Amino acid sequence: MTDDPTTPVPTAGPAGPDGPADPTSVGHHRPESLDPKELGFTPQPPVPWLAPMLLLGTGLRTLLAILLGAYLDKRELQGALPSDLHSHDAVDGELWIDYVADLGDGFPATYSMAYLLAQPDLDVAGAGRLRRGDLLVMGGDQVYPSASGEAYEDRCKGPYQAAFPKAPTDRPQPTLYAIPGNHDWYDGLTAFLRLFARRKDASIGGWRTEQKRSYFAARLPNNWWLYAIDEQFGAYLDDPQLMYFEKAAQQLGPNDRVILAVPEPTWVKAAVDHQAYDAVDYFIRTIIKPTGARVPVMISGDMHHYARYAHPDRQLITCGGGGAYLSATHTLPEQITVPPVDTITRNASPRREYDLASRYPEPARSRRYRWGIFHLLPRRNPGFAALLGTLQVLLMLAIAGVIVSWSNPDNQRLFSIPLAAMVLLTLAASVVFAKPPSASGVRNSRHWLLGIGHGVAQIALAWVGAEIWLDLPFVDWPWPLPVVAAAVVYGPVAGLVATQLTAAYLVLASAFNVNVNELFAGQGIEDSKSFVRMRIAADGSLTIFPMAVDRVCRRWRADPGGAPHDPWIVPEQPLAARLAEEPITIR
Repeated sequence: MTDDPTTPVPTAGPAGPDGPADPTSVGHHRPESLDPKELGFTPQPPVPWLAPMLLLGTGLRTLLAILLGAYLDKRELQGALPSDLHSHDAVDGELWIDYVADLGDGFPATYSMAYLLAQPDLDVAGAGRLRRGDLLVMGGDQVYPSASGEAYEDRCKGPYQAAFPKAPTDRPQPTLYAIPGNHDWYDGLTAFLRLFARRKDASIGGWRTEQKRSYFAARLPNNWWLYAIDEQFGAYLDDPQLMYFEKAAQQLGPNDRVILAVPEPTWVKAAVDHQAYDAVDYFIRTIIKPTGARVPVMISGDMHHYARYAHPDRQLITCGGGGAYLSATHTLPEQITVPPVDTITRNASPRREYDLASRYPEPARSRRYRWGIFHLLPRRNPGFAALLGTLQVLLMLAIAGVIVSWSNPDNQRLFSIPLAAMVLLTLAASVVFAKPPSASGVRNSRHWLLGIGHGVAQIALAWVGAEIWLDLPFVDWPWPLPVVAAAVVYGPVAGLVATQLTAAYLVLASAFNVNVNELFAGQGIEDSKSFVRMRIAADGSLTIFPMAVDRVCRRWRADPGGAPHDPWIVPEQPLAARLAEEPITIR
């Protein structure tokens, strides 16, 4: 019988300062089962993104990070850390780079991507055999929903170590770099720096970590460079970071080309938040442009899909398909202006028009995914259904109490709840849900109208429930039995119906580009994942291979008889990658 790695099991055994003990460091060999005691980490299920406590906790962490970010910002302190500039030579005449982002969610999707990235090569139709990256770049949000040593161990380090436990000795050990996303920042980068930026070189499985800060610059073969910046919630670039890249830029010349990795696709977000792109534009204008070097490729995660905006001089790539829930692609703008027309930045770079050249999943498939919300919303988020059920019970009792008092003022058998308070609470919650305070952009009439409409629909559902409830025999029972019966009998049914009403609202609101993220987050879609594999050839050309994984694996087994560098865990179902679009070559 195959163990189910998605079922959390308490991790036993001693834990070190960076999380649970590494099995390879305590004399253990290849695990013989999927027991967390043998693996050294606990495989986690997907995050229920609309769970009430998670929504509350994430909202509070986001608020605290925004309010206290300047006080918790460890980037200013990183000026005391080594300012190494990294360098990588070609291997067999070429250098291969893998890029994956938004990876630290549920085990099936996260490990599926780690397993594919760890393979010595991938045989891909239309591209041939693509070699494993000599560099692996993690582009942000290496852990969900919030950063901690234990979360990194279970959702990032553990799965990647299991996929590539040891590097072969017949070629140079691949290097792993990481840049922080917003979820990595929720603890002020404490756990991130502990894992990825140690003072001495360390490894995550077969990948060696070299960086000493939350940003880095690496020289690549044939006049290519890799720069990765840390924006800290898109606020600004700190002085130590700017000084670090000013030093790195002293080695740039007119023949050099830079692959710039950033935490967010601000080129897309600037269509709504016109200042989103300012920090990136400032970096390019002040650090890279004076050297004469070019930035032909910018790449980011954060939005959980693959998309490419093209201009003859630059490719803007979003690839956040490393394991987190899928994001929509059918709502992406067909054309963007970068920097945006309405930017208030003085001396901004010349504006360019970029066309949406490709996206994965395809728009038609993205639209079809919308309808899964009706059965996946209650299945993935039972706590959300329970919350709606509780709200419906309170609303129904308040409405029933008013109806009874109208017909018989002496009848006080129902629990009295102020109806006005419940109505205001429902409407306020619906409006906030339509436009969370953490979302970018300005709240406009669409959000108000849709939010109020959703709230009115929930109130109408409770009114219908009250009319039905008053015709049932529970009402004649002595108090407080009617209230108990409402919670036990009415609550679950009303919660399920209210969940379907919310699902219908999400589908409708998405047509107006409202709550699109919640529509997809509520489903927790694990399939349609993506990563990018790049090759710098001997002639100096850069070829980008966007990789699509249509279905992740959900059934795994341990492989105790494998070689030391083989994955500890292997799929029991087909798992393969294909090209999301034709390779892009920059000569």
